[in-house]
Parts: sequence; structure tokens; C-alpha cells
Amino acid sequence: MARLPRLIVPSQPHHVIQTGNNDQLIFHDAEDYQAFHGWLRSAAKNHKVAVHAYVLMPNHLHLLVTPSDENGLGQMMQWIGRYYVPYFNQKYSRSGTLWNGRYKTSLIDADEYFMLCSRYIESNPVRNGMVSRAEDYPWSSYCHHAGIRSDGLVVDHAQFWALGNTPFQREAAYTALSEPPLTDEQVALIGKALLKGWPLGSDQFKSALQNKVKRQVLPAKRGRPFKIKTESA
Repeated sequence: MARLPRLIVPSQPHHVIQTGNNDQLIFHDAEDYQAFHGWLRSAAKNHKVAVHAYVLMPNHLHLLVTPSDENGLGQMMQWIGRYYVPYFNQKYSRSGTLWNGRYKTSLIDADEYFMLCSRYIESNPVRNGMVSRAEDYPWSSYCHHAGIRSDGLVVDHAQFWALGNTPFQREAAYTALSEPPLTDEQVALIGKALLKGWPLGSDQFKSALQNKVKRQVLPAKRGRPFKIKTESA
């Protein structure tokens, strides 16, 4: 089944993934990660996109972001590409595209799935066997949330602030929350929604979203045309 058109809703969190063309490396050394991190921070600020969680993997990256308008996320990703791709191509004597097509997104129900999605992103290096603990991977937002070091790129979401009344309480609560590994079912659920471009949330959230944006946000049931519910006069 074909992916649905990309759905961007202002003031709602979105899970974003961008992969390297043919799974090729998009980061080779610390300089590459640092350069991308800096441009991402500038682009997010310029286009008013709050970055709540991220991980930069050797051949792909994940972001958990909230755009302030419909265009900011796309403009942010384009801005990064305009700076990072020429830098990468010049440094490694290559040409052409770096990305495997356009980035993919999944709109997130913050109440139900924000924390799970944040943990999914930051535990990516552990699931891929690169490190044994999330805090051992330097190119993610985990150390910021765990209170190990501050990260100027990260804008804490209300769901994170709700973990405690002080920074220490929030950091301790997040660390405890992140200790259990995600189940295979949780990983599959988030991954499927992201790759298909589906929203991730409760049935009530999806229904409300579909009526709010007046467009299809989930695959239509086979043999039944999609209809938007309308209120009676």
C-alpha cells in the first residue's frame, strides 16, 4: 500500500527519519556529527521547530520535533541539506544526493506516545549493538535528558517537564523510565507508523485528527471510500 501524503500539523510532535542513500554512511567522524548538530540547531531556531529528542546514527537520523507552522519542518530539513550535503561531498570527494529520498514523518499523540517515541529514538544505538548503554553514545539527546550534560539543541517538551518539579527529579525519572528496553511490539509499532507515514496514537486521537485536518490520515478500508464526518446543522 502506498504511503499517505506527508501530514504536518503545527504545535504537534512529529517523529522524523532521514536515511542515507542506499544505506550509505552520512557521518564518518566526530567532525561530521558536530557539523550536522550545529546546522540542525541553527535550522531549528531559524524555522521555529522545537527539537525534543534526536539521535544521529552512522547511516540515518531520528528527530522528535514540534513545528510551529506547516512549513517550518520542511524548510528546516531543506536548510540542513543545503549546508550539510555540500560539506560532506567536498570533504569526501563525492557528488550527488546523500539522502535516500525525502525524509519521513509520523505525527505523535503526545499524551500516549511522546515518551515512548523519545525512548525509541535515544535507545537506537543500544538496539543496534553500538553501545551497551544509551549514555555511552555521544550523538543523541539521552545525556541531556539524563542530566549528564546540557545540549543546546534540545527543547524540553511538556511531557518531560511533567516528570518532576525540579531538574533532578525530571532527570532521575527519565533515567528510570528509560532503563527497561522497549519490547519488540513497541519497536515494531513505532517503526511501522514512521515508515508508512501514519499517525501514532489512540483511536480517539486519530479520529479527532482526521476530522481536524479534513483529509485521510490512515489507509482507507479496502472497498470502502473515505469520508470525512461532518457535524449536522
